[in-house]
Amino acid sequence: MVKLIECVPNYSEGRRTDVIEAIVRPFKDVKGCYLLDYRADPDHNRLVVSLVGEPEALEKALIKSAKIAIENIDLNNHQGAHPRIGAIDVIPFVPLRNISMEECVEFSRKFADLFHKETGVPVYFYEESALRAERRNLEVIRRGQYEALKKEITKPERHPDIGAPELHPTAGATVIGARKFLIAFNVNLRTKNVSVAKAIARAVRASSGGFSAVKAIGLELREKGMTQVSMNIVDFEKNAMYRVLELIKAEAKRWGVLVAETEVYGIVPAAALLESTSYYMQIAEFDPNQVIELRLLDLLGRD
Repeated sequence: MVKLIECVPNYSEGRRTDVIEAIVRPFKDVKGCYLLDYRADPDHNRLVVSLVGEPEALEKALIKSAKIAIENIDLNNHQGAHPRIGAIDVIPFVPLRNISMEECVEFSRKFADLFHKETGVPVYFYEESALRAERRNLEVIRRGQYEALKKEITKPERHPDIGAPELHPTAGATVIGARKFLIAFNVNLRTKNVSVAKAIARAVRASSGGFSAVKAIGLELREKGMTQVSMNIVDFEKNAMYRVLELIKAEAKRWGVLVAETEVYGIVPAAALLESTSYYMQIAEFDPNQVIELRLLDLLGRD
């Protein structure tokens, strides 16, 4: 049985096209690794890549890509709206087929050892791979970003899980772990006032009493002249995308602000989009089997 893992590495580069193409090149070249999507955001100054592959192929391609990123990204000169602590900021692994979460955790830790040996970048484990309970949450590890971690990494509570308590001189640190599937969903607002985006983010995120499966921050999008509620929906079955969007619209209206557009970064389950489509189209008793492509895939996938 072929084991398949999804991986969504995030890199702190969203502006230099030549560097971006160099970083993703190994994912096109390594057999058994399949590049599904990659998107760079100049305001975030961040590259998000979506891959699927067999464990060994992912391992090989990720190490090659990481070395290219380290050669070209210097966190000391990096500026962008998105929080980060590393050139290769986070590498999540998601079990897809013929592999359990426990096996994915084991693979993530094995990969992290190799990653550190090959790059010299210290590693923190998060989500299901976390070795400390408080480090399950990425925002805890990334508190204060690269600049704060550079000063605080010698404190015991901020020591990395792999490597000495010192950052790579240009590449910082990397967060690695196994997790469930999530949706990276952003809502852009027609206002330059970032305090509005931050207030709306507080209203929707779980940590301040919002949706139980939503993480959110408010960011400034200087190039677009807008602001953004940037979110991770960690369980779309609990918190549907359309429900999150409708609350953001309602909160924005209180400030006299309109929603300009939404963004989905990376790969998204069909069920999540179909649920929102059904809601906005007001389709009574909608069945996903009515979508011909899904129906054909189901038929072709049968023995």
